[in-house]
Amino acid sequence: MRLRSDSAAIALGALIGLASPAVAAPDGELRVCADPNNLPFSNNAGAGFENKLATMVAQALGQQVTYTWWAQRRGFIRNTLKAEKCDVVMGVPAGYDLVETTKPYYRSTYVFVTRRDQHLDLSSLLDPRLRHLMIGVHLVGDDGNNPPPAEALGEQGIVDNVRGYSIYGDYRQADPPARLIEAVEHGDIDVAAAWGPLGGYFAQRSTVPLTVTPVQDGERFAPQQFQFAIAMGVRRGDHALRDRLNAFIDAHRSEIASLLRSFGVPLVETPITASGGHE
Repeated sequence: MRLRSDSAAIALGALIGLASPAVAAPDGELRVCADPNNLPFSNNAGAGFENKLATMVAQALGQQVTYTWWAQRRGFIRNTLKAEKCDVVMGVPAGYDLVETTKPYYRSTYVFVTRRDQHLDLSSLLDPRLRHLMIGVHLVGDDGNNPPPAEALGEQGIVDNVRGYSIYGDYRQADPPARLIEAVEHGDIDVAAAWGPLGGYFAQRSTVPLTVTPVQDGERFAPQQFQFAIAMGVRRGDHALRDRLNAFIDAHRSEIASLLRSFGVPLVETPITASGGHE
């Protein structure tokens, strides 16, 4: 799952298509819609955390996982879930309006990624050093939409020292989103501002020690959002599968959190509203 900047939409490009009635899967199958080259989320070798989570779900439901593979960009939902080739997307923003979403199973945040030997210890978008450091950000979609960190930097006039890296990259290569974190590793940029699951995962695998720090003051740049709750998505009206997935999430929250942490995903608590309830 990738995130884009506008209205917390999933960065699958610009997903299009209307919901359609659910079609029953063959008995014993959990039919998953997934990207074959999108670590840390999924790949066709089953190495992503969404792959692992799908296996956990299937085992709990007494099923086997089968996949429909499609690149997560424009047309993903239309060509997979809406086309009834599969029944669940393992990672979408909670409340995403093209699908029926489950309860959130994690919440993460944008992060700064830096080389540990540079001792930058960045956590604030208002840090004056950002005016002089070379900053890398992911650009989302064919039109190069800006993610929240780029918007926040732009509001401060920090533009000339910001370098964009397509989150889609060269799809012929493995792990296209990794190029941003590799640029930090190689010293091409000083800091990357990345979606936490991407930054944390690829930083773990760097040959150079990297520091991953959550962005702390994103609320100052409202309406930009820097934290997102992530859920599973099924076809609209498929309440039976949604309810089974919700039951799985409730029963396995600790195992899910352990899985995510093992992939370097920075987890944040659900914020408390002014009335004392959860968002």
